[in-house]
Amino acid sequence: MATGRDPLSGEAGDPPRAELLRPHSGADASLPAGGLKRFRWRLYRWLELGSAGDRQGRWFDRLLILLVLAAVALVALETVPSLAAEWGDGFAIAELVIGATFLAEYLARLWVADLHPPYRNHTPAMARLRYALQPAAIVDLLAVLPFVMGLLLVPADFKVMVILRLARFFKLARYSPALRSLANALLSERHAIGASLIIIFGVVMLAATAMYMVERQVQPQAFGTIPDAVWWAMTTVTTVGYGDVVPVTPAGKMLGGLVMLLGYGLLALPVGIVATAFAREIHSRDFAVTWGMVARVPLFQDLRAADIAEIARLLRGQSVTAGQVISRRGEPATSMFFIASGLIEMMMGQTRAHLEEGGFFGEMAVLGDRQRSATVRAMSDAQLMVLEAQDLHALMTRKPDLARRILDEVRRRRDLPRGDIVEEEIAEAAEVHPVGETADDLDEARAGEGEGAAAAEPDTQTLPDLFADFPEAPDRQEGGDAPADEGRPSDGAPGSRSDRT
Repeated sequence: MATGRDPLSGEAGDPPRAELLRPHSGADASLPAGGLKRFRWRLYRWLELGSAGDRQGRWFDRLLILLVLAAVALVALETVPSLAAEWGDGFAIAELVIGATFLAEYLARLWVADLHPPYRNHTPAMARLRYALQPAAIVDLLAVLPFVMGLLLVPADFKVMVILRLARFFKLARYSPALRSLANALLSERHAIGASLIIIFGVVMLAATAMYMVERQVQPQAFGTIPDAVWWAMTTVTTVGYGDVVPVTPAGKMLGGLVMLLGYGLLALPVGIVATAFAREIHSRDFAVTWGMVARVPLFQDLRAADIAEIARLLRGQSVTAGQVISRRGEPATSMFFIASGLIEMMMGQTRAHLEEGGFFGEMAVLGDRQRSATVRAMSDAQLMVLEAQDLHALMTRKPDLARRILDEVRRRRDLPRGDIVEEEIAEAAEVHPVGETADDLDEARAGEGEGAAAAEPDTQTLPDLFADFPEAPDRQEGGDAPADEGRPSDGAPGSRSDRT
């Protein structure tokens, strides 16, 4: 597309290309180079970004994982009398080292908590308090309690100490995509799992009541009450069958066989639901999209913690290797990509643009079903967070403030070739498609209006309604049509919209 100047190189006085393509804002730019603040920022990257940070962060994650596994193994080995007698002192030293490391990690996380983008508007004390109430931080606190109680010589029950030390195992959820995927699978299918458990409970109660009616006269001690019969029903439905309580009458045996067959089918319900959801989660992401990764994206860094958590649930992770093509020019733009780590190159004809951590591309999905105007490939191994267009539209409908922020960023990129936006498409940025409508649907609707057809009101609020108070782009303000850029091809000429699409 000829526009009179190379959009990548800029004109005299424009910022250099590398500066144009840098994320508009971010934590890196807000911290001074050198000194204590730089050290805190580096520590924040190690602790909270992990695999999405740098090499030191990845090694730090691996060290903590090894310490968690060692801590759990120590709890088991200390209960073996022969090992405890021979290696008791070594076990005690290892526990001190592990406990001290976990305590230092917990205090360090609290120290850098105010560097989380959503907490930067709070005082340091309030930011740390809010962070300490997060589930992951509570697990970290439980992990250090045995060590702290030992230092303070606080008397504690042996069983309580064992449970607290075993709680360190749950720290692995911070580093394991599989555990996160399992939790997401359970969360996404919670209604189906709950329904299957209700069905199982109902069958257990019916089986217990029926067996009570059949066997109570013959075995009053085993089936004299319905609660007594529930034990038999539970062991039978779950196909465990301890054999301590069995029916002896012919009717009771027939009922028992029927309940056994029902048990196989009933247990398959929750197992199948969880297995399917877990497999879907495992295959849909190569890495865990964490709250910290989403908070690092400049577009989201000023959002509330709850909003960031909601966005994180919508994103899926995608790992790409150096040289891998992520999307090609001409493909439908059905998703938006956020860069968690790595370097991405966009190829538009003979021009090249580079995006780094915190950047994003594919934002034409915001404006409806369009074709990508650039080929995108990875310059290095990279981790991407993918947001599907359908989820993005629904999120923008629910969050008008976020919708305005996204449209503002789209307009800001008018002269920045960082995404799939080309100049004439930017001019239509305010005409965001409502959720569920495509460009063809809108064209048909406009044609119908031109012939006098009455346009039906949408069932839900559309995205243009959300931007009613948002200022229009300069070339779309009242007072005339947008001025044509020098060198812009006319309709039908090569490089125009009709030629591209």
